[in-house]
Amino acid sequence: MLCFQCEQTQKGTGCTVKGVCSKTPEVAAIQDLLLLASSGLAYVAKKLPADYEQEQKEATALVTQALFSTVTNVNFDADVLCASLYKLADLRDRLKGKLPENIDLPLAATLHFSQDREALIKQGELYGIESREKTLGKDITGLQELLTYGIKGMAAYAHHAAVLDFHDNDVDAFILEGMAALTDHSLGADALLALVMRCGEASYKTLGLLDKANTSSFGHPEPTAVKMGPSQGKAILVSGHDLLDIKALLEQTANTGIKIYTHGEMLPAHSYPELKKYPHLAGHYGGAWMRQRQEFINFPGPIVMTTNCLMEPRSEYAGRVFTRDLVGWPGLSHLPDRDFSKVIEAAQAMDGFTEDDKDIRLHNTGFGHNTVLNAADAVISAVKKGDIKHFMLVGGCDGAKLGRNYFTDIAEKAPKDWIILTLGCGKFRLTDLDLGEIGGLPRLLDMGQCNDSYSAIKVALALAEAFETDVNSLPLSLILSWYEQKAVCVLLALLYLGVKGIRIGPSLPAFITPNMLKILVDNFDIKAIGTSAESDLQAIITAKAA
Repeated sequence: MLCFQCEQTQKGTGCTVKGVCSKTPEVAAIQDLLLLASSGLAYVAKKLPADYEQEQKEATALVTQALFSTVTNVNFDADVLCASLYKLADLRDRLKGKLPENIDLPLAATLHFSQDREALIKQGELYGIESREKTLGKDITGLQELLTYGIKGMAAYAHHAAVLDFHDNDVDAFILEGMAALTDHSLGADALLALVMRCGEASYKTLGLLDKANTSSFGHPEPTAVKMGPSQGKAILVSGHDLLDIKALLEQTANTGIKIYTHGEMLPAHSYPELKKYPHLAGHYGGAWMRQRQEFINFPGPIVMTTNCLMEPRSEYAGRVFTRDLVGWPGLSHLPDRDFSKVIEAAQAMDGFTEDDKDIRLHNTGFGHNTVLNAADAVISAVKKGDIKHFMLVGGCDGAKLGRNYFTDIAEKAPKDWIILTLGCGKFRLTDLDLGEIGGLPRLLDMGQCNDSYSAIKVALALAEAFETDVNSLPLSLILSWYEQKAVCVLLALLYLGVKGIRIGPSLPAFITPNMLKILVDNFDIKAIGTSAESDLQAIITAKAA
């Protein structure tokens, strides 16, 4: 196997024996075939006559789900992934019968996937990254992977929106078009780079779609002080990103005496009016996703994993973990729908927390674009008066790799007249900081999940309009931590909008070759985060003063 889609890949170059995420070579091979089958189905669906709209929608849904299943820390269950693979191939082959006769089809649209597991794994090994690097070279393969990971991130966000019955024809069309293009190995660097930029445009639309889905379904986030710790009583913990899952759980646990706690990226759920109205949404437990193997042991109740962020469960708590939707690990209890009766039964059978946490603190979240832009006049006035000198977004995905204390340091050491925006689970590097206020606003504004990245973009664009300038002329710096493919999607959206000078870390993606990096640096001034927060802060201050 070779996998380098996440930031923590082995030795910074690629996992070749077993994934740092615990993905086995068997699962890696099946996921490679899922990508191949997705591109084959996408190719066939794009070739269908225009009146086969329903079939194209069916293909888009299957491809989107398959791609999300291969995102880091989503599904590790080989049986489930194989079932998805055969479903893709079955639809692909059914739709081929509707194509004009004698049409030339790529390998991905014709390959038969073996029903024998051992033979299937060998097939996967033939069509992975290493085989393409040998025939296409590292630069072309790297650009293919950049496009693939951007579409994977799009698929994840589009799936979140689809769960709420929100769709965008342009987003759906590009998921098929982009995956279909990956069947064409004659595409050179310029053509692939053009597709990557179009992926950025589609990514921007996807982020806007998800924002509309969430705010239409649950209301606009409101500034909310969240209790960061437990209270006495029976408890259920919810992790991941899916807001509809937690809403259903809150409805089903009303008046049961069970308290619901958020974990990881679910923290911003407390700020949505349609969720915070439930008094038994009691608080937040733990930190970012990668701390779960230590934190879940001590949680005295069942745990629901709703989307990506699952790590290999330890035996001490594996029997208490329930997975939902596309999430999977062999042997864990999976809930095929939003009937949480088994989870509730498990919570009632346990003692829960026997006493209140005496060290509970509060964290303020809910500073989405609606809240910030409603205060735009005050913000603009504070900038014009010189009270606010700069905005710095410090956020994204968190991870366990060394060097991520940089993000804490740069926020803590930033000048006191700077506003710090944060989103994603990268916020947990900052939640312990007391940065005070400027102009009636907290200096640290938590804008939500990585799913809420659109909020930061919308605020930046609105400020640019208010000051009659472009985003790159704003007193704004972007310091982004990344871990997986959703972060790639957000980055491509920013590049499509022409945002330059973004700092990324703690290390650059392994799939970015030196030639690819030169393109990104020359066109977008992409920067790796430096050796210290102090040096980068000084560089930002110097650049903005120039």
